Amino acid sequence: MSSSHSLSQQIVSVKPIVVPSPGRGIDLQVKVTAPRSGRNLPVIVFSHGNAWSLDGYEPLVDRWAAAGFVVVQPTHLDSRRNAIAWDDPRFATIWRVRITDLHAILDHLADVLAQAGLETRADRERTAVVGHSWGAQTAGALLGARVLDAEGVAGEDFSHSAVSAGALIGATGTGDTLTPFAAENLPFMKPDFSTMTTPALVVAGGKDDSQLSTRGPEWFTDAYHLSPAPKSLLSITEAEHTMGGIAGEKVAETTDEDPARVALTADVISAYLRAALNLDDAEWTALNNTAEGSDGTWSLAGK
Repeated sequence: MSSSHSLSQQIVSVKPIVVPSPGRGIDLQVKVTAPRSGRNLPVIVFSHGNAWSLDGYEPLVDRWAAAGFVVVQPTHLDSRRNAIAWDDPRFATIWRVRITDLHAILDHLADVLAQAGLETRADRERTAVVGHSWGAQTAGALLGARVLDAEGVAGEDFSHSAVSAGALIGATGTGDTLTPFAAENLPFMKPDFSTMTTPALVVAGGKDDSQLSTRGPEWFTDAYHLSPAPKSLLSITEAEHTMGGIAGEKVAETTDEDPARVALTADVISAYLRAALNLDDAEWTALNNTAEGSDGTWSLAGK
């Protein structure tokens, strides 16, 4: 598929912008990427996967900006640059700090956009959250997903009223099949999707075999199957956890290098969000029509 937007459109990034986040210990910094022209631009707040930073995921972010989105990317505390290891006492609460990071960005979005020179060009009424891997859990919390405690009781509601839609890439599934390592080190990986009411697209790889669960690639479709409608599911048949290399070209953890797969992931998400944010649904409608006769490399489902 190809986007109808000109991907030769110039984009610009501003970094770092510091977002107020009291008690965090390390400044919350974000990068803002946007097209150089255009008005009423919708906003994506993007949460990176474990160990990344505001400098990752350029293949996705640049494509979204060229398609007409303003993208805001924080560096979460688990970034490699902060050197907080599994055994650091701060690690156990990072999942909560990640969620707080996104809340801080949304609560200060007007100021963040102003510092990026976008206060008159961005449309804060059309804001989405997107995340990959651990970032998908973080973004999912703002869409209404909760975390179950050891007794199976759902924790607090982290949803945010400014968020109208979202997309979750490689979102980990329920916590009942965690491997011993995951159960010990990642006890917060026990999502409850029953309260995730905000419209969202779930992106799952058909070859995404996680070392954190014994269930196989189907684990990554839980966010779609176990959450209330309206939801959509993009299944990419040959994709592994990095969807072809969304964090960057030739990065070490990419196991399924494929630039076309990265472009597909980016373009389906932007088409979905344009429809979900009531901008225009032409691309999304076309995709859904194509999906029925696609070449088997990807498929769309909805409810």
